[in-house]
Amino acid sequence: MDPILYATADNPVPENHLAGFFEGRGGVKIRYAVFRSKAREAKGTVVLLQGRSECIEKYYETIGDLTARGLWVATFDWRGQAGSGRFVSGSRAGHVDRFADYEADLSLFLEQIVLPDARLPFFIVAHSTGALVALSQAPQLENRIERMVLASPFVALGGQSMSQRQIGIIAHLASLTGFGKRTFRKGDPPLGFADNVVTSDARRFARNAAIYAEHPELSIGWPTARWLNETLRAMARVTHQDHLTRIRIPTLLLCPTADPLVPRKAVGDLARIFRAARLIEIDGARHELFQEADRFRAQALAAIDAFIPGSDADDTSLGA
Repeated sequence: MDPILYATADNPVPENHLAGFFEGRGGVKIRYAVFRSKAREAKGTVVLLQGRSECIEKYYETIGDLTARGLWVATFDWRGQAGSGRFVSGSRAGHVDRFADYEADLSLFLEQIVLPDARLPFFIVAHSTGALVALSQAPQLENRIERMVLASPFVALGGQSMSQRQIGIIAHLASLTGFGKRTFRKGDPPLGFADNVVTSDARRFARNAAIYAEHPELSIGWPTARWLNETLRAMARVTHQDHLTRIRIPTLLLCPTADPLVPRKAVGDLARIFRAARLIEIDGARHELFQEADRFRAQALAAIDAFIPGSDADDTSLGA
């Protein structure tokens, strides 16, 4: 029987877990795992939401950090990537038909896996696109999720040769004219450490590269036009004041200041109008905070320690 989770030489599967598949919206096969803490009394469960192009295996180290703190971790691969169902035949392109499908899968995961099998209270720790999904779904999560930590929330698109507006127009037109499953770029994303913009840590970069080298079925290529169109529309919606006013879950925004993919200004602008949120900037860090060098990653984990499960002393300043 093929394993559900994969290990590499320097990235063993954490112990004390269960893994499987559930049906997402439309019957899409979604891979998930729940990791239990060895602590006698669990402090709760972190619902860990990945970014685009990531997989459960990439978060083993972070999962170990969280379970060592007495927290369970429940996580899954987004549709269209890693060990979940794909949508573009003969291609590794990252695709989604509707951004709402991500939200529906998160709701089903909470209902079918987390609520029955994990330990209360529930928290969200999300990265990049996962943070965008959490922001979008947050008004409906108030009675389920106690607090959220959003790292490098994907609320704007930086580091591109065209403006976000230009990309949005082209992606929208491609989606309307039957080219939604096409990508704007050919070939594969660059794989070398020297070319990467997401982490300054060579060891963690090599560890993650080995996961995809040994298990290429987990890897993903460039996003499709439809994915870009749906994601850019979600960005516009969740950064609107009306939407943010509806979010009452105390939220911590972690912003790496050297992130070229999500502009620092965009996260700062979000924090200024997001009453339930507090912003912490991590100076010099790049996009993937949980894959970064120890000096940056330790700051992110310390912020989580101070916020989850959270102290009564902080509640008033977070609008709780």
